Amino acid sequence: MRFRVPCPAKLNLSLAVGPKDACGLHQVRTVLQAVSLFDELEIDTNAQVPEIECDWPDLPAATSLTKTLSLAAEALRLPSLGIRLTKRIPPESGLGGGSSDAAGLLRFLVAQFGLDPDLARGIAKAIGVDTAFFLIGGKALGDGYGERLTPLPDAPPRWAVVARPDEGCPTAPAYARLDSAPPRPWPPNAPTEGHNDFEAVAPEASLRLLDTLRGAGASPAGLTGSGSAVYGFLSSEREATEMKASIDPIAPHRCWLVRTLDRAECLAIERLDP
Repeated sequence: MRFRVPCPAKLNLSLAVGPKDACGLHQVRTVLQAVSLFDELEIDTNAQVPEIECDWPDLPAATSLTKTLSLAAEALRLPSLGIRLTKRIPPESGLGGGSSDAAGLLRFLVAQFGLDPDLARGIAKAIGVDTAFFLIGGKALGDGYGERLTPLPDAPPRWAVVARPDEGCPTAPAYARLDSAPPRPWPPNAPTEGHNDFEAVAPEASLRLLDTLRGAGASPAGLTGSGSAVYGFLSSEREATEMKASIDPIAPHRCWLVRTLDRAECLAIERLDP
């Protein structure tokens, strides 16, 4: 049997990062929102040999998918799975692509092979805090080290433009730059939409794109994750479409029109066989 699993991107609508603690970790306060930019898994449960293929030639041998399969195999006897990953979410962008891919695979293993949901959540946390969010989908508040996730009510769809410069932002160096920056206030709650502490250390190219979005009327607008992608919300699909057309020449092939997703849209699995 073959299945299609959509794996959405996320935006950090707000993000505050605490100082590094004695364990070298950072607490965060963030609001996450899934949006309609998708990677996609096509999974064949009758594959002759286990295999992960991808249309992105730079995919490393060790990925969030291989780690997910390795951890799940400790609890489940899995058949040979043929997995085809179609990449649309760019890496090193703060959009959560690899985390979403892992969560999509976990959701599939829960639905089709009976992986215990609590174990799936544990595997997600072992892979990364964003992976745990993608098991929830929709919109959620993240606190602590990102492991405390509170689902927030679905709201009417909102339209946004997401843009990424050529330069990516690997997460570890971004945190190192933030740790070297002046101390930041630690808010009692998640900050207002559009605030992201990583903006203080973001690449100039990201900040230029962000200034363009804000200058053209996008609000709220901000950096997502540790960067390098930025986003801006518009009041309608038409305005967002016009904004994308104006940004396209600045970030060719790295600009997307997206809308927010509700929880059900994030958790869908489609069987492809009749």
